[in-house]
Amino acid sequence: MAAAHTRARPHPRPVAIVGTALSDTGRVDGATPYALHAQAARRALADSGLDRSVVDGFGSAGLGTLAPVEVAEYLGLKPTWVDSTGVGGATWEVMAAHAVDAIATGHANAVLLVYGSTARADIKAGRRTSNLSFGGRGPLQFEVPYGHTLISKYAMAARRHMHQYGTTVEQLAEIAVQARANAATNPDAMFRDPITVDDVLSGPMIADPFTKLHCCIRSDGGCAVLLAAEEYVRDTAKDPVWVLGSGMAVSHTTMSEWDDFTVSPAAVSGRRAFERAGVRPSDIDLAEIYDAFTYMTLVTLEDLGFCEKGEGGAFVEKGRLLREGALPVNTDGGGLSACHPGMRGLFLVVEAVRQLRGEAGAGQVRRPDGSLPELAVASGTGGWFCSSGTLILGRG
Repeated sequence: MAAAHTRARPHPRPVAIVGTALSDTGRVDGATPYALHAQAARRALADSGLDRSVVDGFGSAGLGTLAPVEVAEYLGLKPTWVDSTGVGGATWEVMAAHAVDAIATGHANAVLLVYGSTARADIKAGRRTSNLSFGGRGPLQFEVPYGHTLISKYAMAARRHMHQYGTTVEQLAEIAVQARANAATNPDAMFRDPITVDDVLSGPMIADPFTKLHCCIRSDGGCAVLLAAEEYVRDTAKDPVWVLGSGMAVSHTTMSEWDDFTVSPAAVSGRRAFERAGVRPSDIDLAEIYDAFTYMTLVTLEDLGFCEKGEGGAFVEKGRLLREGALPVNTDGGGLSACHPGMRGLFLVVEAVRQLRGEAGAGQVRRPDGSLPELAVASGTGGWFCSSGTLILGRG
């Protein structure tokens, strides 16, 4: 096995991702969310080559009354370290950072993070209906009565960026087009047929300026990630991917408390992650970014430092985000085309690891010299830019 990554060793006990896996994804009508959790967990353990007995830490969110207790019981695990952090789509990057800290300080040795959802199948079967908000109590009571939905909050933020910086709806559409092109080489992607900017612009309006293809798909699916201390790496089946740095931040829950609609909390989480990893945005070979809507990709690229504030529109043009582009982004097709069963943040980590290991097949990213990528960023966003978690990952 390869030695620990040398760029940064932020902890006395380095931590690596040693196993990842997807459950069945896309259209999964015959499984429960628990079954998807179990399927992903078994596959991730098999991917790692480690026995389940090494797992003493467990993280899960979004399922059951006592998550992660219910899911751990379903999986037959009795962890002595648990996490059920719930900050929306950023949950998994934040939870991974917690797991790294726990392993580094000896509170756990191997932590399994698992997610699974049948969001699409539940709606299709009438088990779940749409709602206007996450609740009407607390601070949200001042917005809910006016029908201010989650998507309208993102749309309003996108409009502000367009007004302030001249970003165009065509530039936002480019993000959807390039995500779909990346999905074309991913056999697990739910939608793989190519689309054009005109296709995006001519679709049904959902919330101005977002037409349907500006918005993430709804799918079923799950995934799992196993993190372990350095001493376990010699027994793993594959080369490790090291967690070099992490950062997290929260911003707001009510729109009136958001200081600037054009700045996401990734501006804070990203800066901290890069500083802790000892690398710069220009060192990164690929980026996996939460993309419930096209604007999320654009503003997160700015806030992570890949371009200046207000330049995101120009940055995403000319195929820059394609697998063979200057900065491959959402190389599996992202939430816009591959899968989006709910809190997608853990899928970002799985895809980043897959790319760093060289396991992406026809969708594999290569550096200009033909070598495998060495550094990746996975950045999750929760709520309506309410929270952010960012990880810097490096190949051993």
